[in-house]
Amino acid sequence: MIKVKVGLRPIVSKLNLPTVLKTAILPGDSIERLFIATQVGEIFCIGNGVIRIFLDIRSRIIKLGASSGGYDERGLLGLAFHPEFYYNGLFYLHYSVAGTQGPGALPGAFESFKPNPCDSRTLNLKWINREIQYDHIDTVEEWIVQSNGQPQKRRTLLNIRRPFLNHNGVNSLNFSPETGKLVLTTGDGGSGYDPFNLSQDDMEIAGKIIEIDVDKHSFINNPPVVTRFDELPAPIQETLTVIAKGVRNMPGISYQWYFNQYIKYVGNVGQDLVESIFSFVHYKPIPVTQLIQASLMKSELDQEGFINFGWRGWEGAFPTSFIRGCSPNSTLDEKTIAYYDEAIKTSVKRIPPLISYYHKDPRTDKFGGTALTGVQSYMGNQIPDLTGSVVFTDLARHEGAGSPVRGVLAYTRVRMDCKLNDFSVIEIDYNFGSQSAFYVSLGTNLDQSRLYLGVHGSMKVTDFNQGTVFEIVP
Repeated sequence: MIKVKVGLRPIVSKLNLPTVLKTAILPGDSIERLFIATQVGEIFCIGNGVIRIFLDIRSRIIKLGASSGGYDERGLLGLAFHPEFYYNGLFYLHYSVAGTQGPGALPGAFESFKPNPCDSRTLNLKWINREIQYDHIDTVEEWIVQSNGQPQKRRTLLNIRRPFLNHNGVNSLNFSPETGKLVLTTGDGGSGYDPFNLSQDDMEIAGKIIEIDVDKHSFINNPPVVTRFDELPAPIQETLTVIAKGVRNMPGISYQWYFNQYIKYVGNVGQDLVESIFSFVHYKPIPVTQLIQASLMKSELDQEGFINFGWRGWEGAFPTSFIRGCSPNSTLDEKTIAYYDEAIKTSVKRIPPLISYYHKDPRTDKFGGTALTGVQSYMGNQIPDLTGSVVFTDLARHEGAGSPVRGVLAYTRVRMDCKLNDFSVIEIDYNFGSQSAFYVSLGTNLDQSRLYLGVHGSMKVTDFNQGTVFEIVP
């Protein structure tokens, strides 16, 4: 693949951790503005070189980092503007709600849980006492920009109880240009190895890609807090369809108009081995009402065309494994299949990834990844070698001890034959100095002709004012 080199142009710095980068045209406005959502709950609006606060919901956000040494995967995670935002002023938020902190679904076992293929108890755990044993509550809300320019909450679409603090999705709200519906990527609920196998259970909200018909009003403005589709009131069930399952954790969904069809791209953050990007064109969403009916009748639902990414049986292109260091040789690791039976059961149901990149990679022109943080199509012509490509970011590449942390920018090409694709690292001409630079988000403008990169100087959300947003330039 062609070696590509780009520069970074700083747009704004001294931000808190920037989780979502989107553009929109405000009602009555004439220019497309960049909106930056931070994990702690601020949304900034930038246009003509002027930055202002569009919305501040920090008081609505759960206290971040207190129980996890500063690291956290909760907070303000999703921001999406209605396709008719210029006319109706509607936008949508996904965030973790203040005052909802619980003890967790496996108290004391969150960091240490690993399945043991020799112990069936670790393979068949159930999430019990859900109303008591949970970590927090996430909400999805509809807001509107009023005639005076001030945003105001209109209604709550979903309240979801989450088992652990991690894997809640990020950049989790996007609108489908095909269906006009709001798309929510939920993540499997956290810990490691999806201990309750929520991602493959059709009735669980966790581990799915869900379409919400926001134009179909449920007339329920304060829905109950739930974990399963069958716990939702019928009017809300009727607004939901499910696109996919087998999600571990996703940095959103993006759409590329290519040969008169939309290609969908999603990244699935890996466990220990590999990060993966999947692409698909055709899919058959299943209405939640049909899923519930099949569950009640204990009947097999036709899932032909329903997307399954394979987790927790599969981690990208590999059966999910856990890794033990080899004491005789520190350069080798022992890799054991974590859930053999599930890997077999889902092997023919899952779709293969477009690309996988590895946490350890011996090839000189590749890199050892940490966590996928963004996937976007680039359809602009300012960087000709990237036109039509799929660009992605990783949080931090594995470097030698002592060197400052750097994220990774890379790209791959469109491929329609469903074979595993190659990728190439994009060289970045920018001097971060001695500061760490974790690449935490990737965004684009409305016509995908510009790319924006969110960088943070720390992995901790409690390290404030260390974020910078760049435009990726030739």
